[in-house]
Amino acid sequence: MKVLIVGSGGREHAIAHAVAKSPRVEKIYCAPGNGGIAELAECLPIGAMEFDKLCSFAREQQIDLTIIGMDDPLVGGIVDIFEEQGLRVFGPRKNAAILEGSKAFSKDLMKKYNIPTAAYENFTDPDAALSYLKTVDFPIVLKADGLALGKGVLICNTLEEAREGVKTIMLDKQFGSAGNSMVIEEFMTGREVSVLSFVDGKTIRTMTSAQDHKRALDGDKGLNTGGMGTFSPSPFYTKEVDEFCKKHIYQPTVDAMAAEGRPFKGIIFFGLMLTEKGPKVLEYNARFGDPEAQVVLPRMKNDMIEVVEACLDGKLDAIDLQFEDNAAVCVVLASQGYPVSYEKGYEIKGLEGFKGKDGYYCFHAGTRLTEDGKILTNGGRVLGVTAKGSDLKEARANAYAATGWVEFDNKYMRHDIGKAIDEA
Repeated sequence: MKVLIVGSGGREHAIAHAVAKSPRVEKIYCAPGNGGIAELAECLPIGAMEFDKLCSFAREQQIDLTIIGMDDPLVGGIVDIFEEQGLRVFGPRKNAAILEGSKAFSKDLMKKYNIPTAAYENFTDPDAALSYLKTVDFPIVLKADGLALGKGVLICNTLEEAREGVKTIMLDKQFGSAGNSMVIEEFMTGREVSVLSFVDGKTIRTMTSAQDHKRALDGDKGLNTGGMGTFSPSPFYTKEVDEFCKKHIYQPTVDAMAAEGRPFKGIIFFGLMLTEKGPKVLEYNARFGDPEAQVVLPRMKNDMIEVVEACLDGKLDAIDLQFEDNAAVCVVLASQGYPVSYEKGYEIKGLEGFKGKDGYYCFHAGTRLTEDGKILTNGGRVLGVTAKGSDLKEARANAYAATGWVEFDNKYMRHDIGKAIDEA
């Protein structure tokens, strides 16, 4: 079969890697793809938001399955457009992708269906938000309602910081139209855990757990980013936590979306906080996490195509989702200055060191392939260096060793990804 993947980051590279392992797949295309994905797929000069061009290509090339990796096209309704043209596509429709597209919607859904989450209020008026802030305890969390590349969340320790945050989100529109409305949320403390899941509209199958590191600098300091590294599984995600979440969070979310007339088919990403009062939902995403996909998918035993098709056909209940009894750690190699400003266009050397090395992966996030075959940096997050190990400590040691195989000017990384492992 022929498969089209929509997106250009490390997540899409991890998806392409998983898809390529299926014996049923003859040809992979990726739009627009990147320098690393080009080794597995034919990359197309079509942007992820060019829905008409993507549909035309899928029709003309008789693509059997399209997998949407990114949030923007999902929230924009790409699945609806593909389905209207009789094309087989994996991802939630627009009315279900709102689970990620609007934080206000997802918070209201959780309140209505008693799904554990932080206390909150929604605001469309900056003055009302400023007045409310005079009544709350600090720290407090401000969230832009819409999509903001994983960066539209501000943790404010004082009223002054919170006032500045309202200005940043709602008045200065630093996150664009995502800040037209805003959620002010109780600050929760505890361990963060990410759990990805396949959903077919009624049945949910959760994947192995992971934990992301959002802050740019060591010690969880600096600005929020799209993610500087991750590990899987989380030692803090116990059997008891899993049983609680299955009963009170995972299936109730799927049932709630169905009850609202928004049946969800695709990937639901559960961002969880393990608080003293039990697990609570921090956020939902409507697609694979990035970089979480880079540690979860390499550990999945199942044929990716079989699982995706079971979701599309409403037969996920027949799938026994299985993961290897090991661990994986991903360290993101970024461009110095990310997430604010950084230079691009530097040649990356040493990538051949990953060829033929079992259990080591280099997922490209922001790279470009030149006509003469060179790979150049082309983004803030450049590569996701991932390694497996028999346990988390071994995987972490392997991943950090592998980061030394690759060099480019302005290379930057955190040195404490998975340090929490040592405290478990």
